Amino acid sequence: MTSFTYNGRSSADFGLHIEKKDVFSAPEYDAEFISIPGRSGDIINPNCRFANIKVTYTVFLARKNIAALAAVLRDIKGWLYSEPDRYHELTDSYDAEYFRYGVISGNLDIEEQLNKIGCFTVTFNCKPFKYSYEGQQTIAADGANLSVTNPYAFVSKPYIKLYGSGAVALSVQPESQGMTAWTISGIDEYIEIDSELMNCYKDTVLKNDTVKGTEFPVFKSGVCTINCTGDVTRIEVIPRWCCL
Repeated sequence: MTSFTYNGRSSADFGLHIEKKDVFSAPEYDAEFISIPGRSGDIINPNCRFANIKVTYTVFLARKNIAALAAVLRDIKGWLYSEPDRYHELTDSYDAEYFRYGVISGNLDIEEQLNKIGCFTVTFNCKPFKYSYEGQQTIAADGANLSVTNPYAFVSKPYIKLYGSGAVALSVQPESQGMTAWTISGIDEYIEIDSELMNCYKDTVLKNDTVKGTEFPVFKSGVCTINCTGDVTRIEVIPRWCCL
């Protein structure tokens, strides 16, 4: 039976199974199209982002009597609405190698719809990208160099951990493209760089003031090489591969 997992729990735990999934459309690219009098074709003013996407499941739930149905519906509502102020990991058995970040969206007219057709819809407001579980695995190398291959068309925002000491220069160079560089001062044992959170830190201590450079490291499609100069003994990367 097909099911989805949200905030650490599976719909199958409640006897709730997917009848239909509506998530095959792509999110909208956020851009403004500006018309200029006398000029054919609008000018594109991009905001360099994708909008959120709605992921909807039509689900089926059956119980032998009204009392049993009411009890499980209370549990389902508690599960879906217990933390509606933040995104949670969402995955399903249709696409088990990937997950999204989503939050429950809208209300559930469960009882009314159940009385009519025996199923109802659950909609999540999701961030535009879905992430591969493979891309959540750590890639590591002893030394000051590491190469990774982004298998997708979209830029990923990795987590990078550098072990070493003192001043370090970090560069990320996509294959056949220009290099982007950062300088890091005063590394003590290690430093963590999280491009998704846009923060540099060691454990819970922020280290943003020790890093100089433009924006944060990203991995473009294809082979990307991380190079460090200075006293770096190990590099660890969680690449966070993503796609639409």
